[in-house]
Amino acid sequence: MTTSPLLQDKKPGAARRDGHPGIALAVIAACQLMVVLDATIVNIALPHIQDALKFSTTDLTWVVSSYTLTFGGLLLLGGRAGDILGRRRVFMTGILLFTFASLLGGLAQEPWQLLAARVLQGVGGAIASPTALALITTTFPEGPERNRAFGVFAAVSAGGGAIGLLAGGMLTEWLDWRWVLFVNVPIGLLIAVLTPLYIGESERHTARFDIAGALTSTAGMASLVYGFIRAADEGWRDNLTIGSFVASVVLLLAFGVIESRAKEPITPLRMFADRNRSGTYVIMLSLAAAMFGMFFYIVLFVQNVLGYSPIQAGVAFLPVTVVIALGAGLSQRFLPVLGPKPFMLAGSALATIGLAWQALISSDSSYVGGVLGPMLVFGFGMGLNFVTLTLTAVSGVAQHEAGAASGLLNTTQQVGGSLGLSILTTVFGTATKDEAEKQLPQFMAEGSAEQKAEFAATHQLPAPWGHEVLAQGISAAFVPAAAMAALALVTAWLVIRVRKSDLEALAGSAGPGLG
Repeated sequence: MTTSPLLQDKKPGAARRDGHPGIALAVIAACQLMVVLDATIVNIALPHIQDALKFSTTDLTWVVSSYTLTFGGLLLLGGRAGDILGRRRVFMTGILLFTFASLLGGLAQEPWQLLAARVLQGVGGAIASPTALALITTTFPEGPERNRAFGVFAAVSAGGGAIGLLAGGMLTEWLDWRWVLFVNVPIGLLIAVLTPLYIGESERHTARFDIAGALTSTAGMASLVYGFIRAADEGWRDNLTIGSFVASVVLLLAFGVIESRAKEPITPLRMFADRNRSGTYVIMLSLAAAMFGMFFYIVLFVQNVLGYSPIQAGVAFLPVTVVIALGAGLSQRFLPVLGPKPFMLAGSALATIGLAWQALISSDSSYVGGVLGPMLVFGFGMGLNFVTLTLTAVSGVAQHEAGAASGLLNTTQQVGGSLGLSILTTVFGTATKDEAEKQLPQFMAEGSAEQKAEFAATHQLPAPWGHEVLAQGISAAFVPAAAMAALALVTAWLVIRVRKSDLEALAGSAGPGLG
């Protein structure tokens, strides 16, 4: 039997069908889109998930945090796995795990089943996402072709949130909330089939896995987040609440010791030696903490208080994505002229103003005055910061460490979002309990027999009393959110000191950093 000369020329691990860079890029971009939109596509379905699986509002935050914590905590380890084991192999593993977890989540009948699936989704996303970006460097030659590929990747990353809002609304309203998870299954399987056909395997590099560092950091942050959410329900004196905070301190201290001694740490501590980079991480942590909480609670407000359908809720958030894009475009254009600090200051100040404005929200607030106005201010501020923070994080870093620096910024964003949402949930839980006690006597005096029977079964006050409780809790939660944005503003003012000589390097780093 003779072998085709074409097959004889194939290198081990080469794509079976070479010469189709457009399809290869589409496969990589589809993976990134699926991972990025998974946060927002689920957000729109949260009220329906809450009703179907009987989540409390505080426990509902785990639907978001269980994904972002594992995704952010294992992101750097996923990138390292691609370098060591082969990027295509690791990419496919992450996609298949993400797809399988999406199927399990869509089939969930109990809260714990959905949360377990979301954790698995986070692991799959952490494996696939950094490897997808790295595959661009091995699939496309350096120069205009690779730059165009990075541009597509960045556009997908930026637009994924908006697509998720619309897709989540349509799937939830026209089909069922479960389809916000089921939709990943055919997409994931298609990516897994096409990957070995059009994407070649990368060379393996000799390195070590810092599994201990990845696990202690993720477990430590999970314990910290659990402590805050537990405190919202059971109080600060609860033994499990206290135990969670103690475990968090022990695990995070262990993480610091492990990273300081590891030969190849997952989080190089030298990255924090530069004041600009450290300040950038603090700003991203603070703004992400506020942003995740804002989207979570405003989704509940527009659907549960304003009565919006899932599609209406998705459309209601689209103006925010537009102003984020405008702010990002403006900062990218004028960054070489003005430097990053003015954009960090203006962006953080606008974010603080928008969140403080949202703290005035009430059950009588309209969409335009109570939701849209402050969200536009906040969104434009975030847009000014996104590109600026990304470029500042990689400025002054050696080329071989740029991936670690930008990856650490992405990790900070995900972990900060989980931590911030848990803190806001603690304030929300306390405020809603206090407001419910105030509303209960009025409800008992004015409520109908049917409403009282419903309250006895669900322990949830019906409208309009329940709207007052929810709005008061959301209003209170935005106070610490505004404080987090204010911390970002102070950090930008006191810490960031980027020199004029750094501006050319910053502008030249724009390519992959935008992802």
